[in-house]
Amino acid sequence: MREYPVRTSHRLRPVPSGSWRMTQRWNDLLFAHWPVPASSLAPLLPEGLQVDTFQGSAWLGVVPFWLDRIKIRGVPSIPGVRSFPDLNVRTYVRDEQTGTPGVYFFSLDASNLVAVAVARTFFHLPYHWAEMRLEQRSEREFEFYSRRHWSSRPVVFKARYRGLGPTRRLAEGRSGTLEYFLMERSCLFTRNKAGQAERAHLHHFPWPLEEAEAEIERNDLADAIGICLPDEEPVLHYSRRLAVYIWPPELVLPALVAQPVTVAATPSG
Repeated sequence: MREYPVRTSHRLRPVPSGSWRMTQRWNDLLFAHWPVPASSLAPLLPEGLQVDTFQGSAWLGVVPFWLDRIKIRGVPSIPGVRSFPDLNVRTYVRDEQTGTPGVYFFSLDASNLVAVAVARTFFHLPYHWAEMRLEQRSEREFEFYSRRHWSSRPVVFKARYRGLGPTRRLAEGRSGTLEYFLMERSCLFTRNKAGQAERAHLHHFPWPLEEAEAEIERNDLADAIGICLPDEEPVLHYSRRLAVYIWPPELVLPALVAQPVTVAATPSG
């Protein structure tokens, strides 16, 4: 089996113990973020997680992209799962016990049904199968369309976006900026079938961010989870590509199992 080396020179935190479970490459991403009240997101999180805020606001993100170079450790390459479009809705949270910052996914959509099944099985991610099209118009300009299958009401996302090239401000990626808050996340969080919060550690280099422009023609994703987006333009970023390593999921708050207690019988009288 081919091994993929994990470079770690940029990390402030050590790489998690054990072996990564999956590696993949994320390409041509649009990050569209809206400020929302933390109180609107908190009821949607599982126990053990709290909404993370920047300058008093929580943030809801919609991220269309495509991925490739998918590898599950110890599993042969899966036919038909080479590359496909993907779309996620996220916010930013912390583990209440450790304060670990991470990304929480409310939903993910993908055009590949096999990939949807694998992600649900191995990582308990809330994936949906969707009709998707991603058309490249120029080196950094794309049209993205997604319509969710098997949904009781239409859930559609349609946008055109473009990267505007790197800038010195974004390249520096300083702590204390909104970009650092959004991107420097060491794990992803999700909810398993029992409703418990789970964490999967991540490793990647700092995001190579660019300024971006976008025309979002339709966006039903926030409404599908009961969130009303503010009537304002989102904060936009674009990233060309990034390799990501993902560790196996683990419980954030392990269930406490009651242990039997042996009580010695004492004769009375």
